Amino acid sequence: MTAIRTGIIGYGLSGRIFHSPFIAANPDFSLDLISTSNEARAQQAREQHPSATVVATPDELLDGELDLVVLASPAQVHLEQAQAAIAAGIAVVIDKPFAASVVEATSIIEASEDAGVPLTVYQNRRWDGDFRTVQKLLADGTLGRVHRFESTFERWSPALRDRWQDTTPTSAGAGITFDLGSHLVDQAVQLFGPATLETAELSVLREGGVSDDEAFLSLLHESGVRSHLTMSRFAAQNAPRFRVLGSASGYTVQGLDGQEPALMGGAQPSDPGFGDVPEDRWGLLGITGSADVPPTPYPTERGEYAAFYAGVAQALRDGTPMPVAPRDALAALDLIEQAHRRTGI
Repeated sequence: MTAIRTGIIGYGLSGRIFHSPFIAANPDFSLDLISTSNEARAQQAREQHPSATVVATPDELLDGELDLVVLASPAQVHLEQAQAAIAAGIAVVIDKPFAASVVEATSIIEASEDAGVPLTVYQNRRWDGDFRTVQKLLADGTLGRVHRFESTFERWSPALRDRWQDTTPTSAGAGITFDLGSHLVDQAVQLFGPATLETAELSVLREGGVSDDEAFLSLLHESGVRSHLTMSRFAAQNAPRFRVLGSASGYTVQGLDGQEPALMGGAQPSDPGFGDVPEDRWGLLGITGSADVPPTPYPTERGEYAAFYAGVAQALRDGTPMPVAPRDALAALDLIEQAHRRTGI
């Protein structure tokens, strides 16, 4: 079958690491066009994807004959770029944050539905190995009735950098809650269902910062589970990535999924063992102090970011649902927006 002709708008970290390698590695796609106004990034794109044409503006990219466009651009331009692609009849993948507000995200969804143009949001961390392991434990009933889910995603980046996340205010979709919170809220809702925001604590910590650097959100799910979500770009030490507490057992895992650092180190999705997790990084399943079920290493599922684009290809070829429903991403964005309103940050 003819390859899905694809263009990427933006070639920063998102376009370079999270999108182009998976599109290039999947034979269902051809990476035809890349748009970036940054000359250094343009040169990098030419070197890494010599068969793609690099253009300076999104308008030039959308003038090409494309089947799919990926928005790897800042959140504040997603509305304009998505609507332009939809108006051209081009299917759209939008990286998170989905949009700068619920109103903008709703406008994008409605435009997609009215035009009958496929749309999805890149919630790639649904395919983190540790998250897939929690899904497996819940499906197996190994933990019993879960009452608390703790999810922490922390980095150490104490200095402001010349990037849109550090120079853009929260009103335009920047800040740690829009960024990492888009993953953590989405994961919690995927695991335990719809939720209400019980508590929100957001802080601007770095001198000269214009958006939140650290956040804590407490969600109460309709299922009765409480999710405690912590995210930071100013954490000198990291808490466990997940701690899940149930009536029969608990599960704790340290560290972050290895796919991102592997890609940043030059690995490719087609490399043997990509996404596999070594035994020394497995989480612990069991009960502290128990002689019968002490915490013991539990195999971590393989990380599979490539599954997202496999799902996109199937949706575009066969008409199946996109791998992430846009209204799922809208629900997560609504909780994030509530946190900003409640704290005034």
